[in-house]
Amino acid sequence: MTSTNPGHEPVLLEQVRSLLAPTPGDVILDCTLGRGGHATALGAAAENTTVVGLDLDDDNRAYADARLTEAGIPHHTTHGNFVRAPEALHEAGLAADVVLADLGFASNQVDDPDRGLSFLRDGPLDMRLDSTGPITAASLIATLPETELANIIRQHGEEPYAARIAQKVAQERTQRPILTTGQLADLVREAYGVRARTSRQHPATRTFQALRIAVNDELAALQTLLDRLTRALRTGDTSWLRPGARIGIIAFHSLEDRPVKQCFARLVRDGLASDVSAGAVRAGTEEEDRNPRSRSARLRVIRSTIE
Repeated sequence: MTSTNPGHEPVLLEQVRSLLAPTPGDVILDCTLGRGGHATALGAAAENTTVVGLDLDDDNRAYADARLTEAGIPHHTTHGNFVRAPEALHEAGLAADVVLADLGFASNQVDDPDRGLSFLRDGPLDMRLDSTGPITAASLIATLPETELANIIRQHGEEPYAARIAQKVAQERTQRPILTTGQLADLVREAYGVRARTSRQHPATRTFQALRIAVNDELAALQTLLDRLTRALRTGDTSWLRPGARIGIIAFHSLEDRPVKQCFARLVRDGLASDVSAGAVRAGTEEEDRNPRSRSARLRVIRSTIE
């Protein structure tokens, strides 16, 4: 384990540490450990903290686990989806004072062509964050009816040319399997036609986002987490969420940020939470220049008013 080269720079680190404000003895729940950057910083921000963390990528979970050990921070980590956060806390016999969910994925995942998350390097059309998962992007591309594929690209990617892209994919797969990121990116570019030259971003950006969300069921998982947080606050369930808990979520696109914004606003309106971040917090120019991934990051933080 080489903690000096984590292969990923966590976004909005100072804002996360400041707004979630760990205090001595806090239990910190990191729903998406990644390479352990946020968890280590939060755990080191106060004395006698304990980190409970989850991640779908077991290699990254193991890396974060070793990093927390090296930092001398007591911790319990689990390979799994963050929808199981309450169970992870129960299994550790703990309840959270601080909750963080960073909905992005780690740079090392994007940079690994074998993961198929990026069209910048050719690789297998995988896109699974959990390598043990049964569904890959290639299997979706091969089996989904054209109309269903178009709906996924339209809804999860907010892609205006979803129907044309799905049609192009459906035509191509009758001739040969679509198995690599390069194949799919080329097909999307062809579907765009002359519009590809004037697109402000790579034409395949939205399609890749849509398939990644579908493969990992990301929006359903987020909604489940929001529902479980809401239920805990509405029922006064302190078995996994302690009174006064600070809850932060980092979203990277509107499909993630919108439900977080709406959920947090309802909790504040109903007197179950206070708005710590005063809306969404964005990266400053210096961080954006240093870490381009931070440009789309939006952090929202609330504090439970349950006592």
